[in-house]
Amino acid sequence: MRIMGLDFGSKTIGVAVSDAFFWTAQGVKTIRRSKKEIDELRELIREYEVNEIVIGYPKNMNGTLGPRCEATSEFAELLRSEFGLLVELWDERLSTVAAQRTLLEADVSRSKRKLVIDKMAAVFILQGYLDRRQSKNIPV
Repeated sequence: MRIMGLDFGSKTIGVAVSDAFFWTAQGVKTIRRSKKEIDELRELIREYEVNEIVIGYPKNMNGTLGPRCEATSEFAELLRSEFGLLVELWDERLSTVAAQRTLLEADVSRSKRKLVIDKMAAVFILQGYLDRRQSKNIPV
């Protein structure tokens, strides 16, 4: 079993999955938002044997909730009803900034960064969640 991390955006959904031991997050793909997004997620959930989903919750820097939080909460509820899995919201403040910085430090070109930024943000979201689980000794 694995945990799936999602960076839910208005145009794309970045996807990452954990390893089987819940230690590391690996980027899987970026899904274009469309009527087929649930089918694509269903296929990935089946392929990677996912039993839990973590979605980045885009709070404002001052901790308040904006319109993206409402859309994310609605999407999380859709996933819960569609897949019957535990779906957690994870504070993702600065995950995209961290992903961008990592790609810049790796000297990835601007055009390539655009292709992978959402997937990288999903990795940062999921890795933060995994690290928190590990520090709290939450059983598998």
